[in-house]
Amino acid sequence: MGKRGRVTLQTIAREVGLSKYAVSRSLSGKSGVSDETRERIRETAQRLGYIKPLNKVAASEVAIVFHDHDPVNSELYMQIQNGVQSEAHRLGMGLRMRWTHHASQLEDLAHTCAGLLLVGPHAPEAIAAATATGIPIVRFGWIDPLEDADHVSGTDHEAGQAVMQYLFGLGHRSIAYVYGTPGYRGRRERFYGAREIAERYPDVVLHAMEFDEQGGFAGAYRALKEKGIQPTAFFCAHDGLALTVMSELLGQGYRIPDDVSVVGFGDFSPATQISPQLTTVRMEGQECGAVGLRLLVERIEHPRQPGTPARRVNIASRIIERRSTGPCKQLTKHDDDFAAEEHA
Repeated sequence: MGKRGRVTLQTIAREVGLSKYAVSRSLSGKSGVSDETRERIRETAQRLGYIKPLNKVAASEVAIVFHDHDPVNSELYMQIQNGVQSEAHRLGMGLRMRWTHHASQLEDLAHTCAGLLLVGPHAPEAIAAATATGIPIVRFGWIDPLEDADHVSGTDHEAGQAVMQYLFGLGHRSIAYVYGTPGYRGRRERFYGAREIAERYPDVVLHAMEFDEQGGFAGAYRALKEKGIQPTAFFCAHDGLALTVMSELLGQGYRIPDDVSVVGFGDFSPATQISPQLTTVRMEGQECGAVGLRLLVERIEHPRQPGTPARRVNIASRIIERRSTGPCKQLTKHDDDFAAEEHA
């Protein structure tokens, strides 16, 4: 069949026993071809490694597509965008930015550029529609186990392990993982990593605190203390939760880090806008963006051969130590009524 880059419409036509005209109409999404024939042509084109020719402008452009607005991850997404933009400028590539969750819009965009960077929880049908166009795609965000997709991510599980090792080294043995609202996969992975380290040491206890993030921490902490549990350190699932924890503790007269230590996750801008400044885990979103674009360019220049595995690229996070953590000391404040008035 020749090399992958040399596969033509005529090559596919011979393989399926149809005219070049029928193949062309099918691959361009035009009418006049039955669904069964269209699917057979699509599968043959994919198997042979057919790459749809792009016009001169589209051949030099890629697109980064965000799954609409995500307030929880907005700063991380901005970092990824900055990394992609900086790398595109360095490489002299055209870059488009879109925000959508519609499969049809994603498919239309895929037909007009050389590759896609997908950020966020795009639906399976949208990803399938874009993938069927044959262009390279690199994903950011969570994917299914062993999913056949090129993917760039951080190191949530490993970061959870590192934070627990860090707190253990400071002498902390009663540690609360401030989960907040349950259900987020990244928070689960950080907790699982922290739990793995805690299980190595019989004198370490890890408490998971789940609650409604709208004023729920005070009540959850009071419930812990009513059980006789007094954590000396709080590992918070993201910086926003860490700021809530610090504000509540400081408001009740706890000294940070003399009485308790607090660690966040993300290293977003508020981490340095509170006193004491927050020890946290930097997610390196800008590096994720730059690496993702480089991987996409490599896939464009050297198309992935049928049967070759997808790639996973993990960008290692790192602990940024500031003033919200310190060696474990005996708590000097014991207040059974943590909050006479919960914050909204």
